[in-house]
Amino acid sequence: MKVPFLFLYLLLSLQSTAQITIGGYIKEKSGEPLLGVNVFIEGTYDGATTDINGKFTITTYETDSVILAASFVGFYDHKILLDKKTDNVQLEIVLKEKINKLNAVVITAGSFDASDESKRVVLNSLDIVTTAGSTADIPGALNTLPGTQTVGETGRLFVRGGEGRETKTFIDGMIVHNEYSPSAPNTPGRSRFSPFMFKGMSFSTGGYSAEYGQALSSALILKSKDLAELNRTDLSFMSVGADIAHTSVWKKSSFSGKIQYTNLTPYFALVGQNIEWDKAPTDVNGNFAYRIKTSKTGFLKVYTNLSSSEMDLYERDIANPDVLLPTRVTSDYLYFNTSYREVFSEKWGVRVGTSFTESNDFASQAGQSREEDISGRHGKVVMDYIHSDKLSVRFGGELLLRKGDETLINDLGQSLDGGLDETITAGFVEAERYVSSSLAFKAGMRLENNSLVNEVVANPRVSAAYKLGEKSQVSLAYGTFSQAPSNSIIYRFNAANQEHAKHYIANYQWLGEGRSFRVEIYRKDYSDLTRYSDEFTPSSFSFDGDGFAEGLDLFWRDSRTFKNTDYWVSYSYLNSERHYRDYPGSFRPPFVSNHNFSVVAKRFIQSIKSQLGLTYSFASQRRYNDLNEDVFLGGKTPNYHDLSFNISYLYSNQIIFHAMVNNVFGFNNIFGYEYADRPDSDGFYASRPIRPPAKRFLFLGILITLAKNKSISQLPNL
Repeated sequence: MKVPFLFLYLLLSLQSTAQITIGGYIKEKSGEPLLGVNVFIEGTYDGATTDINGKFTITTYETDSVILAASFVGFYDHKILLDKKTDNVQLEIVLKEKINKLNAVVITAGSFDASDESKRVVLNSLDIVTTAGSTADIPGALNTLPGTQTVGETGRLFVRGGEGRETKTFIDGMIVHNEYSPSAPNTPGRSRFSPFMFKGMSFSTGGYSAEYGQALSSALILKSKDLAELNRTDLSFMSVGADIAHTSVWKKSSFSGKIQYTNLTPYFALVGQNIEWDKAPTDVNGNFAYRIKTSKTGFLKVYTNLSSSEMDLYERDIANPDVLLPTRVTSDYLYFNTSYREVFSEKWGVRVGTSFTESNDFASQAGQSREEDISGRHGKVVMDYIHSDKLSVRFGGELLLRKGDETLINDLGQSLDGGLDETITAGFVEAERYVSSSLAFKAGMRLENNSLVNEVVANPRVSAAYKLGEKSQVSLAYGTFSQAPSNSIIYRFNAANQEHAKHYIANYQWLGEGRSFRVEIYRKDYSDLTRYSDEFTPSSFSFDGDGFAEGLDLFWRDSRTFKNTDYWVSYSYLNSERHYRDYPGSFRPPFVSNHNFSVVAKRFIQSIKSQLGLTYSFASQRRYNDLNEDVFLGGKTPNYHDLSFNISYLYSNQIIFHAMVNNVFGFNNIFGYEYADRPDSDGFYASRPIRPPAKRFLFLGILITLAKNKSISQLPNL
């Protein structure tokens, strides 16, 4: 009898306990219902998941106060305390979205990233050295991107109507002075820095971070590599010289070094040149990097670049081509950079850096000469504060010291000396705010005082991005930028005012699997540009010049459509005018082309173990000042064309043969004309075209890798 009574007692107990129903709806901030949210009462097995309408229903026998919890991937957990139980409780819960930086919107207005660290980049770092025609030169590869101008007689980066000096280079946040190697008159120089020493780079065509300054148009930010992974030695034997690179790895540190010797004498003996060389260019260049992990979160980097080069040639006098003018160019260069980063906690981190540059350049021709010594120092402290996944702040300060001396000697032996002594102190703050994964803002302010004018300049910079869908987004950016005039101006007039530019940028970007597309429109307004009637007469200087640049950039990249093939297409339209220097009014500068177009293609053919590359570049006519015409800057060059090709053959994992030809079809490109100093008896100025030193450039190389891991090669570097 006891068992039936016990069963009856339990049954009555259950019937006397009230069954409670808790229900409701769960949605995100926009009002959209959330499907699959896990809803449960803490400490129990009572729970449910939301349906397609965000609805849930939970039945429970709990009589005390309970905590109702809701959790969903990508959103913050939500908890509600229910004190008294009432049947059929109906709740409306709004979950707050977490910011997943991998899937969140990214501000891209005016910026191209080339890095192996991000999956959302338009280019990766290896593209810099695999682009046909770039000759492993960073500016050479970046010149295939929209927003850049082909100015073949300099080899520098001209960005959106800006001069080459308006683009500044930074390594691990520290500024670089005299970043280009010297060259013969009207021939292109190269970046002094090997792309193999860097893990990635960010190239802004405008609207860059408030952390950086002294660049009216663009910032090229290079990020050096971290700890190396393997011991290896690389040898390269090339048609222009040879180099050796070695990496040693220890438990918490590594050292990498590369020494390159360039001598173009054998090459010029085989390939005819438009220049009459007495001593072909020679250069010894060294890159060295030491990395050490100082603590669990601390990391120290030391980087050094040094080089010495010289060349001797003869230039023919423009008015009398039978007269040879002996010309000599030499350069000695040293750049040293050290940076340290440390993470104090989940919220705080610090970066500290120092750098210095020492540079001596000398050029002489027919008794005239110019010598320039530049000494630069840079120190910076940056603090990073992460308040939450929605808000982060970066702030810091820096000190830049720059001294320069120039000596000009004319053919009569008369000397003209100039100097500059510049101290820049700057502070900056920048905040990044994610309203959601689809909407982000960044706002910053840079305060800068330049001793040349002893005036504090405030440069605000703001940008925003909104995600239209899973693959597309729009970005906007605005900023003001300041830069001291060119060295040649400051040497003549030490109290030269800073020049200014305002950037307005709108960008649309679409990123799919193996494909990307972006379109960008922009406007850039210049003010306080330097004007003069005679650049050697300080009293003729004024600082009321102005100008503008406006245009459209298009970019498409596709590595999916064709098997083992990657290609991109870029197009830029640029309209620009300036009233500066000795211009009698507003005119399009000689370095500006209205239209620039590039196609870059790369294909790996497994059957012959070879990687092929092809680059076609086009630039429309440029202006030049024809001294025999009355119209200022009325001359027009022909259109520019270049088709370049390269191939890398993997003989084995340790041996690679590489070949490259620039301007395969030998297009007769002309970058402008130079004129005699004086007219002849008929009042006519003799002239000659400015051309490349040769129609084609041929590069051949054998690359050898020595390492225990036999799968390691230099193919990724090609």
